[in-house]
Amino acid sequence: VGDPPPLMDAATAATATAAAALVWFRKGLRVHDNPALDAARRSAARVYPVFVLDPRYLRPDPAAPSPGSARAGVARVRFLLESLRDLDARLRRLGSRLLVLRARDDVSDAVCAALKDWNIGKLCFESDTEPYALARDKRVTDFAAASGIEVFSPVSHTLFDPAEIIEKNGGRPPLTYQSFVATAGEPPKPVMEKYSELPPIGDTGGYELLPVPKLEELGYGDLSQEYIPPFRGGETEALKRMRESLQDKEWVAKFEKPKGDPSAFLKPATTVLSPYLKFGCLSARYFYHCIQDVYRSTKTHTKPPVSLAGQLLWRDFFYTVSFGTPNFHQMEGNKICKQIPWRENGELFVAWRDGRTGYPWIDAIMIQLRKWGWMHHLARHSVACFLTRGDLAVTSSKGY
Repeated sequence: VGDPPPLMDAATAATATAAAALVWFRKGLRVHDNPALDAARRSAARVYPVFVLDPRYLRPDPAAPSPGSARAGVARVRFLLESLRDLDARLRRLGSRLLVLRARDDVSDAVCAALKDWNIGKLCFESDTEPYALARDKRVTDFAAASGIEVFSPVSHTLFDPAEIIEKNGGRPPLTYQSFVATAGEPPKPVMEKYSELPPIGDTGGYELLPVPKLEELGYGDLSQEYIPPFRGGETEALKRMRESLQDKEWVAKFEKPKGDPSAFLKPATTVLSPYLKFGCLSARYFYHCIQDVYRSTKTHTKPPVSLAGQLLWRDFFYTVSFGTPNFHQMEGNKICKQIPWRENGELFVAWRDGRTGYPWIDAIMIQLRKWGWMHHLARHSVACFLTRGDLAVTSSKGY
């Protein structure tokens, strides 16, 4: 007879079965703890896993100071492409694959066209609180609502739902770490169920289904001299790096953020899991859950805000404050940001950006950022303070 089917969570059980579901990947580039993927596989006979190449993010910018787009350097784009290839490989092991589409201009147009052309009954995607994503997603969900398509958009990029935290805090985002932690409590548990297959992909009609492009195919020019970072993108590498970090239980238990060595080179002083969390190759909830397992096996451990788990809470704190604060990304119109008459100095900004200030520590960090796409958090503090309040008093990079 076999094992009975696993129990569905309340949100999934309440939804009607759809003939076809589309899982729209943006961040959340993983199979483990992916509530959107899990809901789609439970509720549909056919599942279309889709990623749309966004020209806003990937389009080459001839004016960029280094190869890449206006919003992403080569190291970041390389990491994304590696993550997509790994996701495709993991989906193929489950009898599916990643359907890569290319948007001409607006990603939402490409998604809406696929929803219509493939007769999709249910759309599943991880919610995103960033302003660009909110506007993009509203265009898609408005189309879905008008077309009678069910939408399931769970929170899984962060430990908590920022909107729920703000509601619990009286409609305002907590503005101190301590008040955030007190309001938040314990995060929901990750989706721990593993499965061996996914429903098949349905007919894609005349769509051109692209392989994940190679970096050299994106039009960034000669990349032969570009440094290949030591951190490879993807869920496989994320889980491997996490497990290696957590094997040293004493290190995890004694982790204390301010005491890390930002100059450690061959073996960085932190987990270097931040890019994997950013692209969703690693679930923050799963990482938090695994850290708690280590804590339970040790007699004592450090506490937030300095502990390893405390760093994930810092991340959620930032997401919550940024989501609940209009114009958070800038000074003007930002009610929680001090208004400072910063000066504009393109020459100083370019010297800082390109690692030519003449201050060896600052220049080394900026060169590392360009080559690796990553820097230690204390190094980040150093270069940020040097540019702004520490030495140069520059914040504007208009035209540079």
